[in-house]
Amino acid sequence: MGFRFWRRIKLLPGVNLNLSKGGASVSLGRRGARLTVGSSGARATAGIPGTGLFYTEKLGGRSPKGRSGSRSGTSSGAEPGVEERLTPGFVERLFLDDDDEALLTGCKQLFLGDVEKAVETLSALDDPDACFIEALLQIKAGEYDRAIERLEEASRAGASLGETLSQRGVQLDVRLPITEEISAVVRPGERGLLLARVEALQLAGRSAEAEPLLQRLLELEPGDVVVRLSLAELLLERPDGGETAARRAIEHSEGVENDSPVGGALLLYRARALNRLGLHEAARTTCTATLRRRKGREPDLLHALRYERALAYEALGNSRRARSDLEHIYSGDGDFMDVAKRLGVAS
Repeated sequence: MGFRFWRRIKLLPGVNLNLSKGGASVSLGRRGARLTVGSSGARATAGIPGTGLFYTEKLGGRSPKGRSGSRSGTSSGAEPGVEERLTPGFVERLFLDDDDEALLTGCKQLFLGDVEKAVETLSALDDPDACFIEALLQIKAGEYDRAIERLEEASRAGASLGETLSQRGVQLDVRLPITEEISAVVRPGERGLLLARVEALQLAGRSAEAEPLLQRLLELEPGDVVVRLSLAELLLERPDGGETAARRAIEHSEGVENDSPVGGALLLYRARALNRLGLHEAARTTCTATLRRRKGREPDLLHALRYERALAYEALGNSRRARSDLEHIYSGDGDFMDVAKRLGVAS
């Protein structure tokens, strides 16, 4: 279990080349339903509109343990699709308890796009997978207190989180925002659960409770750049965050390389912390060095780096260079933060 980041290069309409640490792969299909072929084989992905969740499953190879390779509606020897995996057969129902069957029903409802019905089904269950999935949907709906409650229930399940769906050969991936500029794909498990709890607590205005969870994640993997980024953001955005929070954010960004969008985002927060401490020349230098690598970086991240550099230039008395950065941002996104107001062109 971990986080999956990738860089996507468009080759043709509907055909993308995906580059990641695991190697290269080619994706074909429309948004929300894709087939990806890479070094580890073929994988089908089906998105759930409006939720930010999607299912992925590996195609070909052996069927999941304890399951026949042939089912009603599936040719002999073929792998069943996600919907079929979530639909237990008559014999299987004899051995499934009510909660397991209800979990599969809820996941199937979600997969078919009936989010409201899925939440209703999953909310009645104590199964850790049901708690985790419902909580993510509640975050999406803005029901943060309910999401926190369900994630706490899931956390008490320990290693069994993700077990039920995994046994059926279905993998649930969730795209979870880490900062405004960066998202991660997480799966049911200790790390995914902790990050989801952090996100829910921050959105609920309870950032102080989120910090110990991020510290626990750092203990699990001290070099995890995603967790360091999340912690830096939390420190700088806390209402009571001052110079101490800025110094800690700088500590968590020590030694980071600008070799990925996540690394670039962490350097952005380093620059913000430096500006907060009045170290404007250091902030300017950090932004300039990070902006040298633009390929594969999202526009929002590049705009945020230019904005932070503009603030540093203003503090250093270089209004001409500050305005140049702000105008560059405005030409790409006139609604970015307060750029229009700073340029005097706001309506």
